[in-house]
Amino acid sequence: MTSITVSAPLRRIAQGNEVRMILLAFGLAVVLSLMSPYFLTSSNLLNLLDQSVVIGIVAIGMTFVILTGGIDLSVGSIAGLTGIILGLSMREMPLPLAIAVAVSCGALIGAFSGVLVAVFGLAPFVVTLGMMSICRSLAYVLSGQQSISDIPEGLSMLVYGSIGGIPANVFILAVLYGASWFYLNRTKGGRTIYALGSNYEAARIAGLSVVFYKIVPYAVSGAMSAVAITLVAGQILSIDPLAGNMMELDAIAAVVIGGASLFGGRGTIIGTLIGVFIMVMIRNWLNLMGVSPFWQGTAIGTIIIAAVLVERLMSRR
Repeated sequence: MTSITVSAPLRRIAQGNEVRMILLAFGLAVVLSLMSPYFLTSSNLLNLLDQSVVIGIVAIGMTFVILTGGIDLSVGSIAGLTGIILGLSMREMPLPLAIAVAVSCGALIGAFSGVLVAVFGLAPFVVTLGMMSICRSLAYVLSGQQSISDIPEGLSMLVYGSIGGIPANVFILAVLYGASWFYLNRTKGGRTIYALGSNYEAARIAGLSVVFYKIVPYAVSGAMSAVAITLVAGQILSIDPLAGNMMELDAIAAVVIGGASLFGGRGTIIGTLIGVFIMVMIRNWLNLMGVSPFWQGTAIGTIIIAAVLVERLMSRR
């Protein structure tokens, strides 16, 4: 009896999507290390971890949205706009307050998209495509088509500082993933988001706050975009209105590779994190192999299509 009780949870874990993703990530790392002798060097591994932070944070918000069955194409443009807002705010107010303003603006922009989707029933693809254009346009208008380079050096501590021996940006990533995991798995709000993606009508009839929890993921997505661009600004001490361009492509790819269904209701935040690592490893390998950046978009796009195709085929089983 005891063996059955113990083996059942272990069997469920072994059959879990996260385990398959971890094995895939390790297998990919082995293959890439055989193809490039520089892949497993300590400096490159640190570089991989550093590169995972920004796209990893954006992918958190994208996971929330995709779990509801939506999509957010505006994350890159929101990052560009909130980066400009951050740069302009830092000229007028203390650094922490400027960051709070930028993150709040990102959340409000995302919430506005969420209202259009949840209240007026507009298609997420259309709404966020429109917001993508609006935010990029406003980024150019507010910046005067100029990069902002007078960034306080204190902002770089969010990237190059350390907390308990851990790089500050990696620590921030870990905290955000921990909080997201807790919300999605241990709170009513998280379970409602899954329910919306699984069966919206059933969730509505059950009396869940479907409108509110349809808006929340877009607000989270906007806020995460602002946090991500804050770290980018801290890293290069400059903000460009074009920042975040095509960021949505990497975020969507990471979430889909991590096992989330674009139809909603299925996926995990841990799977997304592993998807981010896989994405970054592939991009890093392409760079080490000297592949032109113009071809990297082809590679990432192909990966997205392949991941969706595999997910569709597996869901039919």
